[in-house]
Amino acid sequence: MKKSLALVALAAVMGLSACNSTLERGLVGAAIGCVAGEVLVNGRCVEGAVVGGGVGVLTR
Repeated sequence: MKKSLALVALAAVMGLSACNSTLERGLVGAAIGCVAGEVLVNGRCVEGAVVGGGVGVLTR
């Protein structure tokens, strides 16, 4: 569990660091949130995408 959480966090940092626009950050955040929801919360892709996309857009 800790290993998968660390990998998701690393993917989030690496994925969001390459984005230039707010739209890109939102899309990458949603994709990472979907993966995190599937892996960490047993099939909650949509909820993870909503949260990940929102965090990606709001943080700059």
